[in-house]
Amino acid sequence: MNNLKKIGLTALAGCLAVTSVHASELTASGSASIGFGGADKGTSANGFYMNDEVTFSGSGELDNGWNVTLSMQVDNNENVGTSTFDNRSVTINMGDAGTFAFGGHGLDSVVGGVDDVMPTAYGETWDIISNTVDNGGVTSTASTLFGAIGSAGSNNMMRYDNTTAVEGLKISASYVPSGTGEVESSVDYGLEYTGYEGLTLGYAMGENNAAGGTSNTDNDTMYVKYAYGPVTVGYQKSEIDATTATDTDEWTAYGVTYAVSDSLSVGYAESTYDAGSSTTDQENSNLSVSYTQGGMTLAAGFAEEKNRGGLTTAVNDVKGYDISLAFAF
Repeated sequence: MNNLKKIGLTALAGCLAVTSVHASELTASGSASIGFGGADKGTSANGFYMNDEVTFSGSGELDNGWNVTLSMQVDNNENVGTSTFDNRSVTINMGDAGTFAFGGHGLDSVVGGVDDVMPTAYGETWDIISNTVDNGGVTSTASTLFGAIGSAGSNNMMRYDNTTAVEGLKISASYVPSGTGEVESSVDYGLEYTGYEGLTLGYAMGENNAAGGTSNTDNDTMYVKYAYGPVTVGYQKSEIDATTATDTDEWTAYGVTYAVSDSLSVGYAESTYDAGSSTTDQENSNLSVSYTQGGMTLAAGFAEEKNRGGLTTAVNDVKGYDISLAFAF
């Protein structure tokens, strides 16, 4: 398997080495938002915050018809290390042969990219409270929040996607190499079918071998969404399969959105995290609304969380909200 990977990468590098870029383009896009959030058990006196980002993309066509795109995001909110650069990647579009992406930072693994795809007007069930300024009231006496179930992910990882091999079917694979923070490499695979109008069916499976040895897990998720007129409904179920029962977790979610008009949407979603290490499930819900006019979006999510981290003490029951006014340019 390792030899096949080396041969494939060598062939790709050789192909790029004998071609040249003869058409190029440089573009920039970005967004800025002003937000306000908080929670009933939070301690922050000022819930206002600002998010902003600018993404620069440079692309060029090779002599063989392939297209290469470099994407770099300036995002001071992330501030990775001492740099203001956040997500950055190189993507090679090989036409009918699919796309290959190398992510220096911020590239999704296959399972991680679909860890929660339930319909929502704003935010997932579990992230509204955790994304507020005071972090949803997490203190020294509160438990750590359970999110959705993903898989391994790191800097300098690779991903392949193909949407043309079979009509209506997207085929994906990702590879996280071993290195800093990753004891062993991890591989993900996924399929997503959209060949029937309004219907989306997906399944992804992968590994999380970051810790190595007996701590390695197999993770998977399946989801279905159906859009009919202004209504979209969805259901998703994910699992972590570990060597011990205490590390084997399950996550279940459903969501529904209703497009009141071309500009206004409302949504409701619930999720349950069943951790093998706890006898009590963490339960999350989110009522959301969004209004879009041109490049402006005003959105809000109102969330409730019970038994954060699988604990039943009162501090682990939290209610919170997040309101955002965002502009895209």
